[in-house]
Amino acid sequence: MKDTNLILAGWLIDGTGVRTLKDVALETSDGYILRIRKRLPVDRARNDVTDYSQCTLLPVLVDSHVHLFMSGTGDPGLRKHQCQATYSEAKSTIKRHIQEQVASGILAVRDGGDHGGYTRRYKKEGGNREDSPLKLMVAGKAWHAPFRYGRLLGRCPILGQSLARSISRTWRGVDHVKIINSGLNSLCCFGKETSPQFDSADLAETAERVHRVGLKLMVHANGELPVRMAIEAGCDSIEHGFFMGRENLMRIAEKGIFWVPTAFTMGACARMSDPGSTESEVARRNLEHQLEQLRVAEECGVRIALGTDAGSVGVNHGKAVAEEMKVFISAGLTLEKTIQCASSRGAELLNLKNTMGTLAPGQPSSFLAVRGGPDRLPDSLNELMGMYTKGKSLRKINLAN
Repeated sequence: MKDTNLILAGWLIDGTGVRTLKDVALETSDGYILRIRKRLPVDRARNDVTDYSQCTLLPVLVDSHVHLFMSGTGDPGLRKHQCQATYSEAKSTIKRHIQEQVASGILAVRDGGDHGGYTRRYKKEGGNREDSPLKLMVAGKAWHAPFRYGRLLGRCPILGQSLARSISRTWRGVDHVKIINSGLNSLCCFGKETSPQFDSADLAETAERVHRVGLKLMVHANGELPVRMAIEAGCDSIEHGFFMGRENLMRIAEKGIFWVPTAFTMGACARMSDPGSTESEVARRNLEHQLEQLRVAEECGVRIALGTDAGSVGVNHGKAVAEEMKVFISAGLTLEKTIQCASSRGAELLNLKNTMGTLAPGQPSSFLAVRGGPDRLPDSLNELMGMYTKGKSLRKINLAN
């Protein structure tokens, strides 16, 4: 006997970027969506109905860039402790952050690496399966050049070996490969760029080897040259991409590469810095520049996937997705396009588009129900009324247990 359900909704955003539907009925069977249609007066009389007519339905969300071993705390002592934690200590931190992601309606995250490979080990030991329905994609340890930024997130190539050969000896158990090809954004000098960490031949050889074994290559890169080199090498996504410029955005669009802007990180830095300080002002200007790049990217047709860089100062796991959405909307993206970046685009980047990301016939019935209409999003993500994963209801009150 089939398990059927009828979900009534005041509004529905399907994750494809098209306009919001109003007064909708979503019919499901055995965990899959059969059809989406206009709500009828007789629907409430059915015995398998769940009434969310005062709510908005949208796909479960994807955060395409996180660091689960770190929290968003601004406490220097606590951050230092998390950076130096043993695996047994980091394990509880990772578990808590996964719970926080799920409590915010996020059922897939792409981790960008940590120095101990702790998130990879956590997944390998089965912790994620025990804790939640969240799909965890891991890089293990990211890769950076000797004496350059990145020690917190990973390691250098093996002495005497190329980047590509070093990576090929260590990628068992990872879902993607993360390379760091620039430094961080300066909070002292607006627009200051750093040199690339690797040369073009290293990057191209690495991309070829990574793709040969069916993995994707995510590249941390800020500045015109580090981003251009990553694009030309054949990366699958540019992470951050501050100050990369219009020409790089056009190249990204042409090649179908994903961009994960992590723009809210600069808004968080501005909030966490002393008012009126150089750091606060430069962070604010960095954010404004990234907003302009988002506008250009939308014009060019860049495939943007929402990622928060959760674990950075002031960027909290789970709740940061709503903050990043607000940044996208302030840059001129519609709510529907913003939800697309946080759902189907992220699912495609993580190779999960057959299991989540859109609400359409034939897709799994995984969705969120949030209080009120679309005009209250993204703030209403904090008022999650229900979450369904392939038809199984998960109540918010139980998510952190």
